[in-house]
Amino acid sequence: MPPWRYLGLEIGKRTIVPQKLEIKAKIQTLADVHQLCGALNWVRPWLGLTTEDLAPLFNLLKGGEELSSPRELTPEAKEALERVQHLMSTRQAHRCDPDLPFKFIIMGKLPHLHGVIFQWRNNIKKDQGREDPLLIIEWVFLSHQRSKRMTRPQELVAELIRKARVRIRELAGCDFECIHIPIGLRSGQITKAMLEHLLQENEALQFALDSFTGQISIHRPAHKIFNQDAKFTLNLKDVRSRKPLEALTVFTDASGKSHKSVMTWKDPQTQQWEADVAEVEGSPQVAELAAVVRAFERFPEPFNLVTDSAYVAGVVSRADQAILQEVSNTALFELLSKLVKLVSTGSSHFL
Repeated sequence: MPPWRYLGLEIGKRTIVPQKLEIKAKIQTLADVHQLCGALNWVRPWLGLTTEDLAPLFNLLKGGEELSSPRELTPEAKEALERVQHLMSTRQAHRCDPDLPFKFIIMGKLPHLHGVIFQWRNNIKKDQGREDPLLIIEWVFLSHQRSKRMTRPQELVAELIRKARVRIRELAGCDFECIHIPIGLRSGQITKAMLEHLLQENEALQFALDSFTGQISIHRPAHKIFNQDAKFTLNLKDVRSRKPLEALTVFTDASGKSHKSVMTWKDPQTQQWEADVAEVEGSPQVAELAAVVRAFERFPEPFNLVTDSAYVAGVVSRADQAILQEVSNTALFELLSKLVKLVSTGSSHFL
């Protein structure tokens, strides 16, 4: 008779929860933090402990010192542990229904997106109205540390889909019937052409959805879990123009020897060439990036941007709504942060 205990799980007639896990709140060394985070990572798929929930604890791992190096819980980490203990006592996963297809939905808010593998029961009768139609099978999370310095939201979505499709094949030997991707539309419904354009513009999504034959839905099932966490929508609007604009053209350049960071343009009123020159310490790429940031600050209206730096062109092309990985170079991080904010909130440009 249920519940059965298997591999650290307690399996009931309908639900699955980890067996009672003792949270070691007494943290003294880096080894203690590793042990705590390892235990929490193990129970995350069944309890939905998000990366955002655990971020204050993951931050204690930073430093790279010896395992015996001292550590103590910060106030934020203590709050995170309290939330974890609450979720451990209130959340659970479900045993799958062999007669129902599997679905996947992307949730959360940037930069900590996550997803849920679930099943949905449409045939609950009126006299069973209190029974929940949602069967949560597992939660899917991204790594706390990202491999790229700048990551676009589309790439986070693609990584979640890739991980979820691998996991459902391991669990059930099949693929999803439907993947719910929250896509922001000004009006109407997503069209096949819009979805094809999204895939054409993002290689990561192409690989993540390779050979997928199910449905793509932009709508969330009507459930409080999906609605209370409905904070992220993927924006299809591209701030970059695919052809030159009938607008101002700004040229940028930089010198490694003189540390000069230069932007120049032809004033449409006077027809005279204007220039903005500044000295910026660092590599020529950083100096030219500084010139590009000044261009976006000076010209909020649409403009054409011309740069001879492949690095800068790549950074600008990825800046819209990008999530930054913290870097040790403070000056570079500030420039990247400014650029992301300016590009994400400004008007279109041609690069």
